[in-house]
Amino acid sequence: MPKPEELLEPTDIDIGAEGFSLILFNDSFHDFDEVTSQVMKATGYSYDRSEEITMEAHQKGRALVLSGELDKCLKAQSVLEEISLRTSIEVNV
Repeated sequence: MPKPEELLEPTDIDIGAEGFSLILFNDSFHDFDEVTSQVMKATGYSYDRSEEITMEAHQKGRALVLSGELDKCLKAQSVLEEISLRTSIEVNV
């Protein structure tokens, strides 16, 4: 197991690289159409693709919305969070 000091050292992350993923988590506060519409608004995806993401989040607890540069993920995340959807941006390793 790594020493705690090792976990506190900063890591250089290239925020311009396409190494980030935006994740949408399931919740019980929004209906499918509301989430699907917001995914469409955030990503520009078709209704069918946005509905697939919504369904995956519902069934599996989380779904990949998009991958790419950090700025792209942050912009889409801010749109999803306009209606208080729970999201996360992860670094692709």
